[in-house]
Amino acid sequence: MNAPAPPTVRTALPARPSTLLRLAAEGATGALLRDTGTIYLTKGMVSHAESASAPGVDVLLVAGGRLPRAVWDEAAGRAGPRRQVGGHLVAEGHLTSGELEICLLTALYDAALFALAPGGGPTRFRRGVGHGIGTVRPVPADAVEREARRRRQLLDSAWPGPAVDTAPLVRRRVPPGGGGSVPLRQRVLLDLADGHRTPADLARLLGRPVFHVLLEVRRLAVAGLIDPPRPPPPGADVPGVPDVPPRDSPVARPFAADGFTSPDAALLRRVRDALEAL
Repeated sequence: MNAPAPPTVRTALPARPSTLLRLAAEGATGALLRDTGTIYLTKGMVSHAESASAPGVDVLLVAGGRLPRAVWDEAAGRAGPRRQVGGHLVAEGHLTSGELEICLLTALYDAALFALAPGGGPTRFRRGVGHGIGTVRPVPADAVEREARRRRQLLDSAWPGPAVDTAPLVRRRVPPGGGGSVPLRQRVLLDLADGHRTPADLARLLGRPVFHVLLEVRRLAVAGLIDPPRPPPPGADVPGVPDVPPRDSPVARPFAADGFTSPDAALLRRVRDALEAL
């Protein structure tokens, strides 16, 4: 089975000192807003993060099967003017404090991947602004940046092209038995790949962190089980960088007529096995 060759484009977080670290050094409290997400600071520590690209705490708990929707809605309605929803769920016995902390930290790191992503737009800081989920053990800002960088590098090592992260998943037709053994966590995504749902849609549907879904989607692309987005036609004015480098790019390998090249299948299997062992 031939799978498209992974692109050579890589992304990285900026190396220069960030606004987040400067605010942390000041001991600031408030919300750091970007087009791709929001980081909340409390006395210089990161207390929460949100992004439209990542499932929120409610989705992780409800779609993930931990809480009924009615329980979350009741807690959100009764949490009071400060909207400490998490604390209310613990006080009523719906969650343990440990479960709440794990869920909040999962949502924090998941959203921070996008809120700190390169190209996330202008940065604004609103002092004194808090979030309504509840108190979580705060995390040092440098630890949040370091984890976001590690996750971005892990994604790039699997399939170094961001277009696959936002495109609808298209399952590739393979001969019977041609897909090999597919882990259950990937099989679930393949079963839901209908050409319309994006990885973020699947994360919200399943109640899973979107980072985990993105990583498995990139591994599926390497395995040739989903079709990555096609490069734009020659001369098309499309923003962003295509997943497959243009033919005249000095880093491009020789391409077939449809824009893709036949990879070394044995090499791709070794790469896949190594990634699954992480």
